[in-house]
Amino acid sequence: MAVVCVVLGAPPAYGAGAAVSVGGGQLAVAQVVSVARADARVSVPAEAMARVDAGFGLVLKAALQNIPVYGLTVGVGQNKDRPIFKEVNGQRVLSDEVLEVSRQFNRSSLRAHAAGVGDPLPAEVVRAAMVIRLNNLLSGSCGAQPDVARGYAEFLNKGVVPVVPASGTVGESDITLASHIGLVMVGEWEAFYQGRRMSGADALKASGIEPLRPVGKDFLCIISNNGLVVGEAALHAHDVRQYLRRAATVFALSLEGLNGNVAPFLEATTRPRPFPGLVEAAGMVREALDGSSLWTAEDKRALQDPLSYRDMAYSLGNTLDALRGAEQMIDIHINHTEDNPMVVIGPTGGERPGSSQIRRYQVGGDTPGAIYPTANFEPLPVVAAVERLSLALGTLSESFTMNTLRLVEPEVTHLSRFLAAPGNTGHSFGAVQKTFVALNTENRTLAMPVSLGSVPVAGNIEDRATQSQLAVRNLGRLLDNLYRISSFQLLHATQAVDLRPGFTLGSSTKHLHDEYRKVVPFVDQDRVFTPDIERGVALLRTHPVTDNRGEGDQDSGTPPTGGVPGGAGGTATNLNPYLLGGGVLVALTGIGLLMSRYRRQ
Repeated sequence: MAVVCVVLGAPPAYGAGAAVSVGGGQLAVAQVVSVARADARVSVPAEAMARVDAGFGLVLKAALQNIPVYGLTVGVGQNKDRPIFKEVNGQRVLSDEVLEVSRQFNRSSLRAHAAGVGDPLPAEVVRAAMVIRLNNLLSGSCGAQPDVARGYAEFLNKGVVPVVPASGTVGESDITLASHIGLVMVGEWEAFYQGRRMSGADALKASGIEPLRPVGKDFLCIISNNGLVVGEAALHAHDVRQYLRRAATVFALSLEGLNGNVAPFLEATTRPRPFPGLVEAAGMVREALDGSSLWTAEDKRALQDPLSYRDMAYSLGNTLDALRGAEQMIDIHINHTEDNPMVVIGPTGGERPGSSQIRRYQVGGDTPGAIYPTANFEPLPVVAAVERLSLALGTLSESFTMNTLRLVEPEVTHLSRFLAAPGNTGHSFGAVQKTFVALNTENRTLAMPVSLGSVPVAGNIEDRATQSQLAVRNLGRLLDNLYRISSFQLLHATQAVDLRPGFTLGSSTKHLHDEYRKVVPFVDQDRVFTPDIERGVALLRTHPVTDNRGEGDQDSGTPPTGGVPGGAGGTATNLNPYLLGGGVLVALTGIGLLMSRYRRQ
C-alpha cells in the first residue's frame, strides 16, 4: 500500500515508533491517546488522500454548475445568502481573481472566528483534536484541498502544536477555538515548537512546513468540527477505564479492611441479573480478592454489610456500562464525517429520485456526487454519553465516600475509633473526613447535566447548543477528584487491614498495599496527611492495570516519592456487628432533548 506520510528530514526525531495509520475508518481511542501523549506519528494511505482530492474537485465543480455551497459560494451565519464568487456573463468562473477572493475570505474567516479565552489547552488535547480531524477529513466528505490534510499530518509528525485558548465553545463545533489551528497553518497566530512558544510563521519556518493557502471551504473544514472537545473526551474515557480498574482494587482492599462479606460479588448472586457492567464489576472484585482471608468462613463476619459495600458491583458496574456507551459514541464520532455541508462522491440519485429539492444538491458530470447541507456538526450523542458517564461517576463517588466513612466506625469494623493505632491518643483519621466529603460534594455538582442550557447566537440561527466543552471538562474534574477520594480510601483501607493481625490479603490487594506502604507508612501517631494524599494519588495514577480487553496501561504522571516502608501492628478483635442494610434506589437520569432547531442550511 502506498503511503503519503510527512517524514522529518532533520533532527530531532519526533514520535519514534510505529506510526498510526489514519483515514481507514478504524481509528481507536487508544491510538488517539498514543498520538496525543506519546507523540506517535501518523501515516496517510494514498487512497485516503485520493478521496480528499476527489472531494475538493467536486466542490469546485459544484461552484461552476451554479450550485449553492455553504462556505464556498455563499457566506456564513447572517451572511449565508451573500455570494462570495463573481459571475461572468451569467456563469461562475473560478478565475485567478475569484480564487484570490476566496483565499482572502478564508483568511478573514479564520481570523473572525478566533475568539478563545484562557491559558493554552494542553498539547495532548490539541494533538488529539488534530489526529481526529485528520482522520475525519480523509473521508473526502469535507471538500478541503489535500494541502489541509497534509498540514494536519505535518503538524503531528513534526511536533508543531498551535496555541489554542482553553475556553470558548458552546458545543456546536469548536469554531472559535479550532480557528487557531487554521491560523497557524497559514502562518499566523502562535504555536509551540520544540518547547518554545513562537509566532506561527516562525514555527512553520523552523519545522520546514509550507504555509497553507486556504481556498473554497478549507476554512470551514478546519473550524467546523468538534475535534478539540471530542479529543479531550477520548482522553478522559481512556483515563476513566484505567481508573476503574484501580478503583476496583482499592475497593477490594476496603472490603478486606471491613472484613466484609463476599457473597454479593459471587457469580451465583450476580449472573441471575446479567447487566453487563454488574457481571464485569463483580468479576473485578473477585479477581482482586483471590487468596484473601475473606474467602475463609468466620462466624463473626456480618451477614449483610452497609449498602455502599454490598451494592458496589452495581455502582461500579453502572459506571462500566456508562463508559462503554461513551466509548461507543466517541468511536463513531472520530471515524465518521461531521461536516456541513457534506460532500458525497459518486452517484447519489437513489434516494427519492423524483424530488426536485434533493436534485438541487446533486453535481452532474463524469464524476457525479452531491453537496448536502447537514446537521452533522451536532455532538449531542457524545455529550449525552459523557453526561451519563459523569452521573455514574458521581454515584460511584458517593459510594466510595461512604465506604471510607464506615471504616472509621468501631460499631461497623470492631476496630479502633478513627483507626487509631495502639498508643495514638490523638485524632488519627478523625479530621481528614472533611476533605474527601467536600470533594464528594463538589462531585455531585460536576455530575449534573449541563446540556440543557443554551442561548441563541449567530442571529438566532444557532438557537440551541450542548455546552459540550463544559460537559467534558466536568468529566475530567470528576476524575481528578475521584483519584483524590480513592487516595483517602486507600489511606484508610491499608490502615484497617494492618490493624487486623493475621489477615491474608488477596493477590491484587496485597500488591497495591505493599506498593503503597513503600511511599506512605502506617499511621502510628498523628502527622501531616497532605503529603500522604498526594503520594497516594501519584501511586494510583501510575499503578499498572490490565483492563478486561487484556490491554496493559498506566497513566503518565510523576511517580510517587518519599515515605518509608511501614509495618503493621496493634491489637484489634476481628468482630463485625450484624448489620441489616436498608434499600437505596440509584436512578440514572435519562435526558431527552427534542428541541426544534435550524442551523447553517
